Amino acid sequence: MTRPERFRRFLAYFTENYPEPRTELAYRNPYELIVAVVLSAQCTDKRVNQVMPALLAQFPTPEALGAASADDIFPFIRSVSYPNNKAKHLAGLGHLLHTEFRGEVPSTIEELQRLPGVGRKTANVVVSVIYNQPAMAVDTHVFRVSHRLGLVPKTATTPLAVEKALVNYIPQEVIPKAHHWLILHGRYICVARSPKCHACPLTDFCAAYPKLMAEGLAAGKTAGKSAAKSQV
Repeated sequence: MTRPERFRRFLAYFTENYPEPRTELAYRNPYELIVAVVLSAQCTDKRVNQVMPALLAQFPTPEALGAASADDIFPFIRSVSYPNNKAKHLAGLGHLLHTEFRGEVPSTIEELQRLPGVGRKTANVVVSVIYNQPAMAVDTHVFRVSHRLGLVPKTATTPLAVEKALVNYIPQEVIPKAHHWLILHGRYICVARSPKCHACPLTDFCAAYPKLMAEGLAAGKTAGKSAAKSQV
């Protein structure tokens, strides 16, 4: 099967079955989203959503966050991964948002990457979710799923290479949705270990499926296709 055909099948399925995917991070405005995305690096959305209410109650604005020290922030985020570094990043992020961006979250990837703790992936998430720009954030889920499905070549060995390969075949207006489709599919079905191929509706064109089945790596491989419509 050609790569364009795989993309057509991928897009057709999710467009029909999950037309309005959304991030699982809880937020009410751009400031809250960028804080949540910084915290979500190598951490679950569920954990981030648990710490955000108390954090935002204490630091409800970029100005309040920027006036705090890393030591002030740490107790509120101690349960997330790498809390020391993230506390420092959030203090710097709040300060820069307040002093240089008048409390507004920038709408360009270049400006966003000036903020502490904000790399290309985080910037892509923000401009995609908040500003609906055609940006493809590549996290571990997107990287894994796009390779397994055969959407990107094996030579795409970096997040940037995967990003470029994906956006080359996905219509610009669909890119923000496709980002969520890949993440959610990787989070709930195409997991890193023992992918749930029995519950996957994409096995008929998945490049990795034959190998996973032959090696016995797929969870529930004998369970049939009864759960093909499981949550993505």
